[in-house]
Amino acid sequence: MIKVLIIGGSGTISSGIVKHLSAIADYDVYVLNRGNRSDVIPSNVHILKADINDEAEANKALGNLYFDSVCDFICFTVRDAERHYKLFKGRTGQFMFTSSASAYHKPSRNYIITEGTSLANPYWEYSRNKKACEEFFMEKYCSEGFPVTIIRPSHTYDERSVPVGVHGNNGSYQVIKRIMEEKPVIIHGDGSSLWALTHNSDFAVGYTGLIANDHAIGEAFQITGDEILSWDQIHRTICDALNKPFIPFHVSSDFLAEAGQSEGYDLRGALTGDKAASVVFDNSKLKSLVPDMKTRVPFKVGVRRSLDYIMSHEECRREDSAFDAFCDKVIAAQQDALKSFR
Repeated sequence: MIKVLIIGGSGTISSGIVKHLSAIADYDVYVLNRGNRSDVIPSNVHILKADINDEAEANKALGNLYFDSVCDFICFTVRDAERHYKLFKGRTGQFMFTSSASAYHKPSRNYIITEGTSLANPYWEYSRNKKACEEFFMEKYCSEGFPVTIIRPSHTYDERSVPVGVHGNNGSYQVIKRIMEEKPVIIHGDGSSLWALTHNSDFAVGYTGLIANDHAIGEAFQITGDEILSWDQIHRTICDALNKPFIPFHVSSDFLAEAGQSEGYDLRGALTGDKAASVVFDNSKLKSLVPDMKTRVPFKVGVRRSLDYIMSHEECRREDSAFDAFCDKVIAAQQDALKSFR
């Protein structure tokens, strides 16, 4: 059997992978986390309870275990990377580091993105940190053969959230609520920029194909579905699923970034550094190793699953009155500006 360790296991991406692997007889699956959400872990998965930020505690939980692959979903800074390298050097035949497609060059020089696209994002510290982690691990691979595989996800979602372009600190539910109340919904730019959405169950197929795969060592792979939608199409699909009218209000990303900064929202990173750019991912490198990778859950299906889950789980419906007021304020400001030209 292939012994796999998932660091995390309850997040959007990692939970889909745990669920997928646990249903395949060839995998012996472990998760290492603090045990706060053990209820979402399948019963046939081994749980190692530890905080990976506590190196001594993590070492004790890992003991003498050796893994064919370690899948790291909670490494965000070089300090994290250094700690995880020390923990797993000699403990695994493959270390899969989860980076981010947001690390690719911004502004985009070409809307078609490959693994060879340069990494440079001056707008978002999160992305720069992911790039720095990639560089750390690749240096260890080049200098001493540390068996790293780099994974670059883009916008992946599951049943607990609905992907939207602009939302507040409590997530996307307030945007759903605005749609249900037939209020205008802010969409960055003119709504025509292209975006890739990937259901976590589809992502898990591509990811699993790289686990314990010798051809993946020392390489980077982006994993996204094949479906490309504009932001207007994304929001219209949400509206259709709710049986509500599509009432977009388009605002430039630069305006939203400046306005959001005064209200405590990092929209410069999330928009200028990510969603504002059109992206179409060329996944031919991934598919050369994982030919089964494709979109099985199109957004029109996935969003209905998400909405059904959210409406039946109160903990997913986190209202955000501050963000609602921010939307109204931005809309009013742009409308007032237009009045001066009439």
